[in-house]
Amino acid sequence: MARVTVLGAGLVGRAIVYDLSRTCEVTAVDASKAALDHVAALPRVRTITADLAEPEVVGDLVAGADLVISAVPGHLGYRILAAIIQASRSVVDISFFPEDALSLDALARERGVPAIVDCGVAPGMSHMVAGAATREMAIERYTCHVGGLPKARTSFAEYKAPFSPRDVIEEYTRPARFVSAGQVVTAPALSDLELVDIAPVGQLEAFNTDGLRTLIETMKIPEMREKTLRYPGHAAAIQSLKREGAFSDERIAKTCAWLFREWALVPGEPEFTVMRVSMSGRADGVRQTIVYDLYDETDPATGLSSMARTTGFTATATAHLLLEGRLTRPGIWPPECIGMEPGALDRILAYQRERGIEYRRTERTDPA
Repeated sequence: MARVTVLGAGLVGRAIVYDLSRTCEVTAVDASKAALDHVAALPRVRTITADLAEPEVVGDLVAGADLVISAVPGHLGYRILAAIIQASRSVVDISFFPEDALSLDALARERGVPAIVDCGVAPGMSHMVAGAATREMAIERYTCHVGGLPKARTSFAEYKAPFSPRDVIEEYTRPARFVSAGQVVTAPALSDLELVDIAPVGQLEAFNTDGLRTLIETMKIPEMREKTLRYPGHAAAIQSLKREGAFSDERIAKTCAWLFREWALVPGEPEFTVMRVSMSGRADGVRQTIVYDLYDETDPATGLSSMARTTGFTATATAHLLLEGRLTRPGIWPPECIGMEPGALDRILAYQRERGIEYRRTERTDPA
């Protein structure tokens, strides 16, 4: 039986441990005993309380693991990923860190391990479907709209955070990159606000965030954008906080503490994840468009949030591909490269479908 160490047992890490405990021996590590208590009673799970803010302890924690999954907050992600690779452990990482993951490629090759990064829903599945689409057509335009939202629109800015509020704030402060006419353009986060209709939710607002990440380097698509979805009015509320200085270095800790209380999901609280990835291009001279749509809600049976499931089960599906020896090349693996592997996306989609997560694919041929 495979031995997997999961670093981080927050909302998403909890879903990862839950899923892997069906077939693997799992060691869950977190600084919070309360977080670990949520998974401690699961079969084949042991827990370790440790401060993952100290990367030097990571080597000892992952020793003996067949695979490591890093589900830590973004501000810890890069250093911890580097420590896992240095320890020569294969790894699946879902932390949304600001540093360039590709800068660790040489180290991963030297240590002889595959390191899969950004392996969630977006980035993650959004990139995998793009990678797979390159096997069907030359992509000319890629657009991703994605968001996770509560059904009850009662909290501040009509939002609840299905993962660390600090990582959400990072999305709102980190400059957003997109590609226009083949050139990388940098714009403020929350810019280019527009209203979109996405079934079955209805009207939402969409704005720029920095979700393209490795796609900018690995896929030469002339037009690429990723936009975050929220209820209308959310961006204005966040912009007001920014103008008041709530995200300054001096106030960020207090802001995070406040938003953690305001945006905390109550266990089992109804929420949903919605995503649409649209890709258009040419195949044998014919213009085509491929669209993947996702809509998923909180699982009432387990209480796991949709964002935890859609993110976490992407990571666990990919982890099984690694454990089965299907992804062996040492180095950094952006998720689009997994999509390029024959059969990999189909396997990951089927894995999630077995767990009630359904991606709907539609295709059309466009006029020339």
